[in-house]
Amino acid sequence: MTDITLETPNGDIDAVLEIPTGDGPRPGIVVIHDGFGLREPHREIARQMAEHGYLAVVPNLFARGGVLRCILGVFRDLMAYQGQAFEDIEAARKLLSDRPDCTGAIGIAGFCIGGGFALVASTKGFGASSPFYPPPLHSRYAEIVDGACPIVASFGQRDPMNRGSGPLLEKVLTEKGIPHDVKSYPHTGHSFADRAPIQTLARIMGFGQNEEATADAWRRVYAFFDQHLQTTAPRTADS
Repeated sequence: MTDITLETPNGDIDAVLEIPTGDGPRPGIVVIHDGFGLREPHREIARQMAEHGYLAVVPNLFARGGVLRCILGVFRDLMAYQGQAFEDIEAARKLLSDRPDCTGAIGIAGFCIGGGFALVASTKGFGASSPFYPPPLHSRYAEIVDGACPIVASFGQRDPMNRGSGPLLEKVLTEKGIPHDVKSYPHTGHSFADRAPIQTLARIMGFGQNEEATADAWRRVYAFFDQHLQTTAPRTADS
């Protein structure tokens, strides 16, 4: 694992980069952390992606002042579908695509608010997108995924913020003819795959880790990414 400095249009931010062993070139994945910020679980996810054969970079969207100072601005960018946070994500995508050991095919995965960014960014130059329990954007699904890349999405049926989100997203993706794999896990809440802090309190609030759901979700994600990033031509941000 390497802590790096990522150049963006709005100044440098910190990020984590994981590089697979062996010969390349390889596809890449941009990982977007949750609302608690870039934590050890996201570093572990990047390492796991490298072990699976993907270059992985995790930009710190809260690098300019920490969670409390940055979360509202980052969330405003998400709801506007543009802004500094998306410029940071594009800088991370470009970092990977410019590397000689990258094929140029780049996916994106995100958790909680990061899942929202992964969903919105599905129209912004990525070859596949994997949102985990994104914020409830039900009324916006049709506009968000218009022209989207293939999407593999994971929800928890006990997530108080996402009641019915999975079936609604699947319906929209089906209507638009976008390749997808959407699954809602029973007996599973929010933040099941990236370990929200304060797990006891989190479980009371409908959050909490679920190892069985996590293992199945990653099996689906890698099968989906292997299909759409290993066998398709790379996309560009303007395509």
